[in-house]
Amino acid sequence: MTTELSAAGIDDDIFTFSGGVTIPKAPPGFKSGFIGIIGRPNVGKSTLMNQLVGQKIAITSPVAQTTRNRLRGILTTPLAQLIFVDTPGIHKPHHQLGEVLVQNAIRAIESVDVVLFVVDGSTACGTGDRYIADLLSHSQTPVILGLNKIDEQQENLCQQIDESYAQLANSHQWQTTKFSAKTETGLEELQKLLIEKQDLGPYYYPPDLVTDQPERFIMGELIREQILLLTREEVPHSVAIAIDQVEETPTITRVLATHHVR
Repeated sequence: MTTELSAAGIDDDIFTFSGGVTIPKAPPGFKSGFIGIIGRPNVGKSTLMNQLVGQKIAITSPVAQTTRNRLRGILTTPLAQLIFVDTPGIHKPHHQLGEVLVQNAIRAIESVDVVLFVVDGSTACGTGDRYIADLLSHSQTPVILGLNKIDEQQENLCQQIDESYAQLANSHQWQTTKFSAKTETGLEELQKLLIEKQDLGPYYYPPDLVTDQPERFIMGELIREQILLLTREEVPHSVAIAIDQVEETPTITRVLATHHVR
């Protein structure tokens, strides 16, 4: 649910948003900020955000650029509120849809407080990673280089892989961290690092909210995820879902949707 701050109804303890949604005033020392999750397709950006917020809000599939829109995930702790912006995978575009998705990701870089540049830590740094690093070098936004999929590293290649990314990070003076979104190894350390990088700030969203997207959008994305998983190459990447009707009963929720394929 997206809400806007209203000047009406603000007191010392509670902010009132349009639509009747309220959030408490942040305690002293509280931090908050927006974090852009950037990286090549299929490096685990959406899986990472799902793990960090503790709920599946972003769909995942082996199909490149499954993520189309800038989806926000919200993690609220006693110390901070982190708003993660999951973006489409960045690569040199080869078609119009690819250009739009990449431009969405680039705009996200300029609209966040910190960029988490996620790479596939099971393989050495490649041309795709260096392409993104070059894009990030033109931005003033602080960058953290995150090596994901460390659970998939081959022991005899660990040093070679880590050194390739260390060289990339050192050339841009970026801080690095290693983790596995799949096994959750290193995510606590990542969370602490991201909180450290934030400034003092308010609650931007109610503490119990995990995404700013409406329920019907999430329903449509979950349906699209299954289409991508079950059909793969048989269905164009431009498939879209329209939710026609939602029927809720005490035991089941029925969703009637139309699949649009171009």
